[in-house]
Amino acid sequence: MDGCSIVWFRRDLRVEDNPALAAGVRAGAVICVFIWAPEEEGHYYPGRVSRWWLKHSLAQLDSSLRSLGTCLITKKSTDSVSSLLEILKSTGASQLFFNHLYDPLSLVRDHRAKEVLTAHGITVRSFNADLLYEPWEVVDERGQPFNTFTSFWERCLSMPFDPEAPLLPPKRIISGDVSKCPSDTLVFEDDSERGSNALLARAWSPGWSNADKALTTFVNGPLIEYSKNRRKADSATTSFLSPHLHFGEVSVRKVFHLVRIKQVSWANEGNTAGDESCNVFLKSIGLREYSRYMSFNHPYSHERPLLGHLKFFPWVVDEGYFKAWRQGRTGYPLVDAGMRELWATGWLHDRIRVVVSSFFVKVLQLPWRWGMKYFWDTLLDADLESDALGWQYITGTLPDGREVDRIDNPQFEGYKFDPNGEYVRRWLPELARLPTEWIHHPWNAPESVLQAAGVELGSNYPLPIVGIDAAKVRLEEALTSMWEQEAAYRAAIENGTEEGLGDSAEYAPIEFPQDLRMDIDREPVRNNNQIDINRRHEDQMVPSITSTLFRVDDYETSSDVQQHSVGDGRAEVPRNVNANQVQVREPPNQGVTPGSPAPRRNNVTPQRQVNITFGLQNIEIEQSTAESSSTTGGSRSSGVVPVWSPSSSTFADQYINDDATMGPGSSFLQRHPQSHELVNWRRLSQTG
Repeated sequence: MDGCSIVWFRRDLRVEDNPALAAGVRAGAVICVFIWAPEEEGHYYPGRVSRWWLKHSLAQLDSSLRSLGTCLITKKSTDSVSSLLEILKSTGASQLFFNHLYDPLSLVRDHRAKEVLTAHGITVRSFNADLLYEPWEVVDERGQPFNTFTSFWERCLSMPFDPEAPLLPPKRIISGDVSKCPSDTLVFEDDSERGSNALLARAWSPGWSNADKALTTFVNGPLIEYSKNRRKADSATTSFLSPHLHFGEVSVRKVFHLVRIKQVSWANEGNTAGDESCNVFLKSIGLREYSRYMSFNHPYSHERPLLGHLKFFPWVVDEGYFKAWRQGRTGYPLVDAGMRELWATGWLHDRIRVVVSSFFVKVLQLPWRWGMKYFWDTLLDADLESDALGWQYITGTLPDGREVDRIDNPQFEGYKFDPNGEYVRRWLPELARLPTEWIHHPWNAPESVLQAAGVELGSNYPLPIVGIDAAKVRLEEALTSMWEQEAAYRAAIENGTEEGLGDSAEYAPIEFPQDLRMDIDREPVRNNNQIDINRRHEDQMVPSITSTLFRVDDYETSSDVQQHSVGDGRAEVPRNVNANQVQVREPPNQGVTPGSPAPRRNNVTPQRQVNITFGLQNIEIEQSTAESSSTTGGSRSSGVVPVWSPSSSTFADQYINDDATMGPGSSFLQRHPQSHELVNWRRLSQTG
């Protein structure tokens, strides 16, 4: 049918508040298309649980489209743009509509799609369906992007125009002629995965209508006490919306508007607790916005530290540590419980995500990209932009991130977020009979207590893989080495001898461990030849990525990213400035029981908290925490839940206020003002 339109679905799997679908319906006949091209994602091929969710979400979308008069055409491809061109030619469609994405691979792909298809005479229009405001709309008084969440979110809340109201679903859709465009059968799981995936359906309900139910349930229920209950790792106190948001089954605009309506109602009633809960939850929405904002303005944030000095950090490259962390065998109960829940359910409470990731980068000192990649492979709500922001925050590579020299003790974190040990007992049945007093540090328990509880450290439950005090000493040594190398590099720059040290393009990346490497590591084809296109107001400003992206006048730029194309980008690896070898460190002996205190870095003062978490990634700004969220169910299957009665006393009181972390004005920034500068990338050219 001549003149029909193609609506290209990606991570916007809904019929409600879908601007691209609405535009297609207004234009006339519509053919709805989803292209499955996972090889384009390179290392970030979707994980098992993510693929399971996508399978069921697509099925519900197809059912909804059929009830409106059309269907969803599915295609398997290795090149989305080429497949789109084939579909347009075979159907005779003259227009393509799609909604924006903000991860670096999608930005490149979308730019290429507009470029190639426009050259073939196709009208291409794109829309904002994933954010309250587009990244280029939120800038400071000089027209520059913000570099801290607080300033970004304050600007969002003070914008001169409100986010657009969500759109209603179409009443009906006129279908284009799909006879010349048959669907491919998409396979999202193999036989070995079906058994594990069947368990997911007991707790999770993918699909846009289920997302709407989850949102309604949260707004009319847990939201009112969200501020008070958000820290409880052992209960369902979050919204459970993050997988729905990632796949675009519910729009962020609808979430924002419904919560704001509730907030106005509670404020008029004088319900201060409800009003505060709305503020805290909306900060979590703001954090999700910020992750896309950072990805758009810093497209290599999933691979490189945003603060240049971290490229000199000597990470411990030890796959034994990595395996123990993944399997929940570190000897720290809260960490191990979290990792076992993640493997069993594809989900973690945001507080536990912070605990396990902080342990990964600060105690084990493993490369943060390894942890981010494992989260990507195992989380239902795996989200590249949010996960990159969260891991960079925990690592200390953001201007408002945690202090690089901060280590959180999992024992104290346990008594804050799991004060009665219920969460640990659920996921570590071998510790189920331990008294609450010892549940988060069994290595200190008397032998008689361990025997009575059936716990044999080093046998049925491991000793701590690294002592916290030893980890503090190791971290201080690593930071000293980092600062020394940075100083040497700066001296070389000032002396004009930086050429002898080698360009940053020569830094070899720390490769992912063998069991995390993809069989297919194919990058999408890129065409960087720019053409002029008349931009519409709603069209996305897609960066044109070239091999000359960055300024060379800043030292961070020349050392971090100069001469890298988007296809070359990988996390930088520290190396000795006078040698060409990657600097890594041997791990200490394992099975160390925590010992006596070790010296800390001087002049570290508690700061106001800015805790970024993962999933529907939330920030805790100025003493308030927001949380990540996922699906509708509060119960979880696959976990062993012992019959147990909580103690009448709690051991959390002495730890409840131990929340000191880093803010933008911390002493750490003041001690190293030159090092804490964002890697400055050249403002990318924009096309419509």
